[in-house]
Amino acid sequence: MKPRVYVTRIIPEDILDLLRSECEVKIWPEENIPVPREVLKKEITDVKGVFCLLTENFDADLISSAKELKIISNMAVGYNNIDVSAATNRGIMVTNTPGVLTETTADLTFALLMMTARRMGEAEQYLRRGEWRTWSPLLLAGQDIHNSTLGIIGLGRIGESLVKRAKGFDMNVMYYSRTRREEKERDLGIQYRELNELLKESDFVCVMTPYSEETKNLIDLPELKLMKRKAILINTARGGIVNEMALYEALKNGLILAAGLDVFEHEPVSINNPLLSLPNVVVLPHIGSASVNTRRRMALTAVNNLIQGLSGKLPDNLVNKEALK
Repeated sequence: MKPRVYVTRIIPEDILDLLRSECEVKIWPEENIPVPREVLKKEITDVKGVFCLLTENFDADLISSAKELKIISNMAVGYNNIDVSAATNRGIMVTNTPGVLTETTADLTFALLMMTARRMGEAEQYLRRGEWRTWSPLLLAGQDIHNSTLGIIGLGRIGESLVKRAKGFDMNVMYYSRTRREEKERDLGIQYRELNELLKESDFVCVMTPYSEETKNLIDLPELKLMKRKAILINTARGGIVNEMALYEALKNGLILAAGLDVFEHEPVSINNPLLSLPNVVVLPHIGSASVNTRRRMALTAVNNLIQGLSGKLPDNLVNKEALK
């Protein structure tokens, strides 16, 4: 008898067929609406596995309701939507999809940096509103990217890939990480700085660190006050790493020049979020990994993790090996 699994969003049919070949599959049929919590709680009562997205919050209460659950396969690199400790205590494996989205997310991060620095969002709206009358020396003049200083907070896979893109623009790159990586400094031609020094020296600050209790509100008003008044903050990691209200105050009062955001503390972000009212903020709907090829690879990786875990094999991307004990 095939193990029962629940899939919380529509994925490519051929990848879903691969899962169906090994499991009895039930899927939430709405593509643009997350599965309601009460529905999810009911559907996972007696399943062996779950394929989920960041939109599903697997807290201790939800996990405890899934009596037969063996594995939660998360289609994302981050897994802060899952209470890993609660899953581990129940012997439930948790997996993610690292590596496959590295280059695509680095592309988006640098594109967001460029878009924010050169005021492309403002420029497009200016044109669409019919306000473009003539060429003017300072019309929508932005900031140079080449020969500037980039500070990266968190030197993981995506951070390393971002360095390579920055080097193509002759940027001076520094980084902050909880663990200094001297070999990477030599290989990539970058410099280590403590966080406060990085914030003071950088023209662009890119947040690339994973979200955790340690990094929650890592960038708050005191940190923003350390930055240059012409500095630009980019966040493509997780929304909660940056205190959004502090960022709003900093941008409104000219403490920093601009921000580019692909992530928010609460997603989807409310249209009433004050950050959306500022012209010096470029906002995107969490599309860092959103290329067709990368999203397919993420889905396939998550399905393979799920099949491996349910067939008694060690999943390739298990994040809590303690659960096996």
